[in-house]
Amino acid sequence: MLTWLADFSHQFGPLNLFRYITFRTGGATATALFFVFFFGPRTIAALRLKQGKGQPIRTDGPQSHLLTKKGTPTMGGLMILSGLIVSTLLWANLASRYVWIVLLVMIGFGLVGFYDDYLKVTKQTHSGVSGRVRLAVEAAIALVACYAMTVVGSQHATALALPAINGYVVDLGVFYLVFGAFVITAAGNAVNLTDGLDGLAIVPVMIAAGTFGIIAYLAGNAIFSAYLGINFVSGAGELAVVCGAMIGAGLGFLWFNAPPAQIFMGDTGSLALGGLLGTIAVAVKHEIVLAIVGGLFVVEALSVIVQVVSYKLTGKRVFRMAPIHHHFEQMGWSEPQVVVRFWIIAFVLALIGLSTLKLR
Repeated sequence: MLTWLADFSHQFGPLNLFRYITFRTGGATATALFFVFFFGPRTIAALRLKQGKGQPIRTDGPQSHLLTKKGTPTMGGLMILSGLIVSTLLWANLASRYVWIVLLVMIGFGLVGFYDDYLKVTKQTHSGVSGRVRLAVEAAIALVACYAMTVVGSQHATALALPAINGYVVDLGVFYLVFGAFVITAAGNAVNLTDGLDGLAIVPVMIAAGTFGIIAYLAGNAIFSAYLGINFVSGAGELAVVCGAMIGAGLGFLWFNAPPAQIFMGDTGSLALGGLLGTIAVAVKHEIVLAIVGGLFVVEALSVIVQVVSYKLTGKRVFRMAPIHHHFEQMGWSEPQVVVRFWIIAFVLALIGLSTLKLR
């Protein structure tokens, strides 16, 4: 929205800054951060009043959680999403259709997560929306988003790219819609499964957002993309502003989510942020790189799949508890140890993902 100020740069030179994505990304980060800082305490107080007992805690998990986390309100994703939306609308170039597509996916996934959280809180149970229903709705949203991106994108909109190869590998045609929808849906649910300890999910999300902010900026710039040998995606550079807003809102939320958490992100936030990351990855044609940068989320999701399959087939569990962060807690790691070590892993994976930009 503020990009219109650049039209008056001939009258006041400094307004020309609003033409630059880098400047607006910084502005979006700061705006989202202060928005969540300012409204955070009020939001927490309102949610605590409305929810009463807060999010139900798993009785089969670490016993310390029953003592330290009981009564903590959830749906903290509302803080993140509101800060992210307001900041993006202020600082992004709203003529970019990619910005609207990723925001609508985030809102759609956020509504699914909100309803799931609402059922859990009101019924005081871990069973929210049926898994099949939730996946079906998410897949439908993702399919519509992927179709919209093929309409907005270039002639290579349905083509698949690999990190180590210059150009596109194969045009998947209509099957790309299924592939892209899978990436978006899987990303949303993988982040959701990671959100189990104070601060565990939000920092890797911010790290991934920073990484894809850089990738989006480079992929949306014809000169930089040609130099690096990555695929140029016209208009995708504006997604760097969205990533900046995600980082700012995440930092603001972390202030209240740091151990011991005053509020949980809930499915409202984790599904929405994961879906947002997946959509950005599809938009900038770096779907495979998302599996590297978000490798922590992938491992968390795989640990649940392996645990369920193993138990159904053999009656035995591979891990002491799934997702895998609870496995390490059962092994004796303290919650801060698990969280910080997982942050380090997420940071290393992000560096590996960025390094793929020069493998071509």
